Parts: sequence; structure tokens; C-alpha cells
Amino acid sequence: MGQFQPVTHVLFDMDGLLLDTETLYTITIQQIANQYGGKVFTWEMKSRLMGMMGREAAVAIVETLDLPIEPEDYMNSSQQIMARMFPSCQFLPGAERLLRHLHSKGVHIALATSSSRENYELKTTHHGSVFQLFKHIVTGSSDPEVKHGKPAPDIFLICASRFPEPTPHPSNCLVFEDAPNGVKAARAAGMQVVMVPDPRMDPLLTQEATLVLKSLEDFKPELFGLPAYD
Repeated sequence: MGQFQPVTHVLFDMDGLLLDTETLYTITIQQIANQYGGKVFTWEMKSRLMGMMGREAAVAIVETLDLPIEPEDYMNSSQQIMARMFPSCQFLPGAERLLRHLHSKGVHIALATSSSRENYELKTTHHGSVFQLFKHIVTGSSDPEVKHGKPAPDIFLICASRFPEPTPHPSNCLVFEDAPNGVKAARAAGMQVVMVPDPRMDPLLTQEATLVLKSLEDFKPELFGLPAYD
């Protein structure tokens, strides 16, 4: 087992990990910036914002791009654009296979996304049969119990606490993430975390992860005491 500890429960981020939505966020943000002659929304900017929730993200985007609008205006504009684009998003490689495998083996899995419930519904429009495999879903931007967004540990601790009794200790939970803020949140929660970063990610921002993979296709469940693929 080496450096990895066996786990019983698995928590997943969604955007940029299971679903290819991060490109859609970038397009949305740049479209709004262009309306106001704003800056180019760079990868470096994006990597700092990944995993933030709702209004917190809107405030950061308005400040980062020097937009002459209020965060609420940004949120309204972005929601209109994303409502058109999100239903077309697709699974990233290895995501559906891993979720179906863990579910078929009786492993408890849950979703912990910073998305609002509204955006979650849009993104999963064509993927309901897979997302219903989760024991439960926490949508951070809409959940009153999630007081603080990533990198705070709230969303993962709350997600773990909602598994059926006996609820797992954080050390028995494995988190899958793509963003540095998500990795920090998982570690702060006392959980191991597998990171599947964007290939453009600065390697220095991946160092806190328990394991770093290029793709979910590369994950070997048995490393963490989970049932291996057949």
C-alpha cells in the first residue's frame, strides 16, 4: 500500500474533473470581459479562481479583470450565457467508467461541487443516469450549510457527514479534484486527494495532492484499497 491509506468512501469534484466545463467557463468570462474592453482572462488568473463558489467567484472575476460592473451584474450575464452552453458539456476521459465501476462494487460515492444547484442541473442535463449513482450531491453555492468555499474544508466535511450511518471518518475518504483550491480543501478536511490537473497547471500547485494523474483513465482503485477494475 506504501504511501496510500485504504479508504471506504469517495468524494468527487465535478467541473474540470468529471465534466469538461472549464472551457465553457473561460469562454463565458472572456465574452463578458470583451463587452467592457476588459483584459484577457489568462490561464494564470483562472487557476487562482478554480473551485470558488458563486458570489465569491464573481467578486474575484470582476476585480481581476477590472470590470466596471457589480458582481451581481456579472452573475446575471454569465448565467444567461452558461444556460445556453452547459447542457452540451461532456464527460472527461475515464470519468463515467470510474463512477460506474465504484457504484457496481458497492463503494459509497458522493459529489461535492462548488456549483449552484441550478448550474448542476444544466450541466447534467444529458447525464442523469450516471449522476444518480451518487449517494448524495452537495452543491456548495446553493447549500446553506457550506459557509465557506474551497480552499476551506467545509464542502468535503459536510459531504462526508451526509453518507448513511456509520458516517466515515475523514481519513477513510478519498477526494478527486482538478483544482489547487480543491486539493487544499480536501487536505484541510483530513482526506487523501487524487488530483487530475489541467496539463497547463504549474507543477508547484499540485504538490499537496496525495497522487497526481494525467487522466482519470490512469487511476488504479486498488492503490487505495478499493475494488480493482475487472
